[in-house]
Amino acid sequence: MESEFGILDLFAGPGGLGEGFAGYQTSDGSRPFRIQLSAEYEPNAWRTLRLRAFARQFEDFRPPGYSAIRPTNALPDWASSHPREWKLAGEEAQQLKLGEPAAAVAVDKAIKAAKTQHGDRTIVIGGPPCQAYSLVGRSRNAGKEGYTLANDEKTFLFREYVRVLKKLRPAAFIMENVSGLLSAKLDSEPVFDLIRNELTRMGGTRAYELVALDPGPTNLFGEFGPADFLVKAEAHGVPQARHRLLLVGLRMDVAAELRAKEGVNLPRIPRLPEASAGHMLDSLPRLRSGLSMREQDDDEWHKVMRTVMSNVCRALPKRNNGQRPVAERARELRNLHRESDLLERSSHRLNKRMGTKVPKDLRTFIERPDMRHLFGHETRSHMQEDLERYFFASVHALVKQRSPIASEFPPELAPAHANWNSGSFADRFRVQLRDRPSSTITSHISKDGHFFIHPDPLQCRSLTVREAARMQTFPDDYLFLGPRTAQYVQVGNAVPPYLARQVAKSLHDALADNSSPKNRDLRP
Repeated sequence: MESEFGILDLFAGPGGLGEGFAGYQTSDGSRPFRIQLSAEYEPNAWRTLRLRAFARQFEDFRPPGYSAIRPTNALPDWASSHPREWKLAGEEAQQLKLGEPAAAVAVDKAIKAAKTQHGDRTIVIGGPPCQAYSLVGRSRNAGKEGYTLANDEKTFLFREYVRVLKKLRPAAFIMENVSGLLSAKLDSEPVFDLIRNELTRMGGTRAYELVALDPGPTNLFGEFGPADFLVKAEAHGVPQARHRLLLVGLRMDVAAELRAKEGVNLPRIPRLPEASAGHMLDSLPRLRSGLSMREQDDDEWHKVMRTVMSNVCRALPKRNNGQRPVAERARELRNLHRESDLLERSSHRLNKRMGTKVPKDLRTFIERPDMRHLFGHETRSHMQEDLERYFFASVHALVKQRSPIASEFPPELAPAHANWNSGSFADRFRVQLRDRPSSTITSHISKDGHFFIHPDPLQCRSLTVREAARMQTFPDDYLFLGPRTAQYVQVGNAVPPYLARQVAKSLHDALADNSSPKNRDLRP
C-alpha cells in the first residue's frame, strides 16, 4: 500500500513498542504501520512475538478459536490449521541475536524487503539492551571484579541499531532506553552524547535530527537538551510512573520538509489524565497468596492469615501517635477477615468491566469484552514472615497514602537483612497505591514481589502477571508465553503499548503526507 509504512522492530522484547505501532488505527479505520521484522533473541519473548504476529493477520487480531482458549490448555495447533499465516508470522518475528553475523544476514534481507515494499516509507523502532546503563545495573556491576562498561558487550549493541539505520535510511526512528543513560559515562564521556553523535551523524554527515516527544518550552526545531528526551509515562495516561528515554530521529531531508510546511508540527505526544493502579486492578478477580512450604488449601490459608494479622496487630504500638491509625485499621481488617470469604489462588474468569474512573480511551485499548477467559492471573507463594510485612505495608499505604520505609516497620516485622537499617533499601517493601500510578514495573518483579505489593491488605500478595501487564497497558488478550518467571520478565522489559500508540500517531501525523513512496538516493 502506498499509504503504508514498513516497520523494523529491533531488540523487540515481547512486542510492546511494536504493538503500539501495529495496532494504531487512523480515523478511517486503516492501520498505516506494517511490521516487516520483529527481532528478539530470548526464546520466550520471541514465542510471544510470533503468536502476536500470527494474531494480527486476522480481524481484530483474533484467530479462529482465540477467544475460547482456556489458560489451562495448550494453544491450538495453528501451524497445521493455518500454515500460511503461521509461516508469515515466523518470517516477521524472528529469533535473532543482533550483533552477530548470522543475525545481520537476516536483518539485511528484511531491509531489502522493506525497501522493495515500502520504498522511503520505513521506520526503525526498538530498544537496545539497557542493563549496563541502568542505575541498578551499574550498582550491581560495580561489585564485579574487573568490570568496566567499555568491556560489556551490551554497551555497544546500539551500534547494530545504527548499522541498520545506515543501511536502510528510514524516514524516522524511535529508540527507547533507560533514564540511567543520562548519567552513564564511558571513559569520562557521557554515554548519551556518544549515542546521540552516532545516531545523528552517521559517519561524518548529519543524517538525522533528534526530536523530543514531550520537551519543556522550546522552539519548534530547537536544540533539545538530554533531559528533554525523558518521557514520564504517567503524564500520558499510563497507570505507571515509568520514566524512559524516547529518542525520535527524523532524517534531515524529512525534517527540512517539515520546517518548510506551514502548520506542520514536530511529532509530539499529548498530556493525558492520570490513571491509577487501583482503578486498573478493581475489575480483576480478587485472589489470595499461595503459602511457601505449606499446604495450599483454604483452611491453611485462613489459619495463616489469622496468625499474620494478629502478629501485625501485636507488633504495632498502640500508643504511638504516628502508627496508631495504622494499628486501628489493621485491627478493623483483622475483624473483617472471615473464613467464609473464599479467595482462589487463580481465576480465569473476567466477568467485570473496568469502572469509569479509568479513562475511556485506556479502557477501550485494554479491555476485550469477547474474551471468555483471563490469562496470567495467578498468584505466587510467599513465606508467612513476608505476608506479615505485606499486610503491614498495605495497611500503612491504605492509611497514609504511601509505602512505609524501613524505620517505620515494627522491629518484630523487620527482615534479617544486614543492610535493612543502612538506608540503602529503605523502601524494599513497596505497595502499589490505589489512587496513584504504580511504580515502575521492571524485570525484577520476576524475582520476588516485595516491590509490587497489591493495594488490598485482605488479598495480601504481590501482583500477578496480568496485573503487571495492565500497569504496562497490554491489552487483556495479549498472551505471554513461557514459564511464569519468564512472563514477568517480558512484562517488566516492555514499552507500554498505550504509550507506543501515542508515539505512532504522532509520527503518522507528521510523516503521512511528507514521505514519498519512491526510493531516494540515500547512500551515505
